[in-house]
Formats: sequence, C-alpha cells, structure tokens
Amino acid sequence: MATEASLSISLHLQPHHHHLPAATYRHPFLQFPNHKQYNHSLSLSASHSPSPSPSPSSSSSSSSSPPSLQNPFQTGRFLTDDDLEKLELLGNYSYHQQLESGLLWVRTMREEEMDLAVSLLSESFAESMMMASGCVKLLEFLVKNYLIERREMMPHNATLLGVYRENGEEDFELAGTVELTFDGKGANANPPTPTPPKNSPYICNMAVRKPLRRRGIGWHLLRAGEDLITKMCSSREVYLHCRIIDEGPFNMYTKAGYSVVQTDSFLTLLTLQRRRRLMRKELPASEDDSVVDAPPDDRLIDERL
Repeated sequence: MATEASLSISLHLQPHHHHLPAATYRHPFLQFPNHKQYNHSLSLSASHSPSPSPSPSSSSSSSSSPPSLQNPFQTGRFLTDDDLEKLELLGNYSYHQQLESGLLWVRTMREEEMDLAVSLLSESFAESMMMASGCVKLLEFLVKNYLIERREMMPHNATLLGVYRENGEEDFELAGTVELTFDGKGANANPPTPTPPKNSPYICNMAVRKPLRRRGIGWHLLRAGEDLITKMCSSREVYLHCRIIDEGPFNMYTKAGYSVVQTDSFLTLLTLQRRRRLMRKELPASEDDSVVDAPPDDRLIDERL
C-alpha cells in the first residue's frame, strides 16, 4: 500500500510507524460498552454484554440499536433507503477479540475520533516517505482532508478503528486503523498500481501503533475488515496491495488466504515509488465459513502489524 509520489493523498500505503507517547492516542470517547453504561457517541452495538471473558475468543455484531444510536454518520448528501440501512449497519458494527495481553475492540470511526486516526497515519506516512519531522503538520492537514472526503462517501467505504485495553487497565487507547472500500461508488479516484477492479471490495491504509505491535492486532483488523465486507456487499473478491519490500505483511496476507494476481513493473521504480503486489482473496459465502486459525507466529508478521 504505497503513497503517490506527488502527494495527491491517495494514501494507499503500508506505513512504517513512529513511536508516539501513549497519551497521544487516549481519548475520553474510547470506552467499551457494557451492561451498566453505554457511550451513545461511540457504542456501536446496543446488545453488548459485559466485557468478554479472558479466554481467547472473537465475535462481531451488527445488531439493531435504540433510535438514539441509529444513523450516527452525516454525509451531507442525499441518501437512498439502502444507503441509510447500510449506514445503520456501519454504526452498529462491532468486533472484539480477547488477546493474551488485553482486549481489542474494532468498530467504525466516528467524526470526533478522526484526529486520532490522522495523527497515527501522518506519523506513519512521514517515516515511510523519510520526510523530516517538520513535515508532519503538513501531512496531518492533507490526511485529514483525505479522511473528510472519504467519509462523505459513506456507506460505500468506511474507516475502522481498533482500540485496545491492556489486561488490568481500565482505559482504552487507539491501537490501529484500516480503510475499507465496498464498491465502485466508494473507490478512490487515483488508486495505486497494479489497479484493482473498481467495483470490488478493497482494503488499504492499515496501521498499528508501534508499542502495540506483535500482539495480533493487525491480523484482527484484517479479519474485522473482511467480516464487515461480507455484511456490506455481495461481492466476495477482496483486493489489497502489499509492497514487495514488506515481507512480514506479505506473509500475513498469504496466511490469511490472499494470493498475488499482479506485480508492478520494474519501471515503477522510475517514478520513485516502491513496487507493489496486488493480492486477492475470495471470501467464503457464509459468515460461519469465514473463521480462520489464530494469527500466524509473530516471526511471520512484520513488526508493524
């Protein structure tokens, strides 16, 4: 997932991650709902029971919520009944996984959380492009405008946030993010090469914070994205990009069932961009068939995920 050299903010890259203080990624809205308390601005499933037990398990939910939780996303454009139903599904979506070290919760990014994602992606892109630290503010401006534009295209795309709570802690903090495109209406106008089919689901811009790597968070961000894709669209052919130099992510995607369909030409190097592989996976028709083994061994996963 590589960025455009012209900085047109396609932002399709597999970023390297910068180590920022944990407090940067803490936010009062990052709360996991339970039977005693619901945070109406972020609680994505009104049917949540208390926090999952410590035993390793994962689940997802897209159940109906009270009227106060429905359709929390404002796009500023006319929406069909189908669009409204899909927006409600996005608002209710929730995926959680009990990891060995803590609890991971993945759901759709809300407007008030955008700055958290902007900070993570900007630092990641800056290091990946070997930009001076002083350029981060400019990147933040570009990334935020990109996310705002993408948000206006919902429900044809979505950005997921993964928030994490360490065992023994009370607060959640931002762990990672991933962007999903569900159909042609949500496709990026300038996708990276090799170009994926416009009308097929597409996964990009996955990032995990450096202090929280090697815990399987990247794996479960990918699984949550695939799970939501099966709920949002009929197409089961999912695409993503992986830079050739990124052996760790390539191993993870291969373990998850993705295969290479096309590779950038060596001429790509003349544009000062990294060569990429376009990878594809056929998702199972049934959600029950989508369950896969636990994350691959950490030695197979790049330290960024």
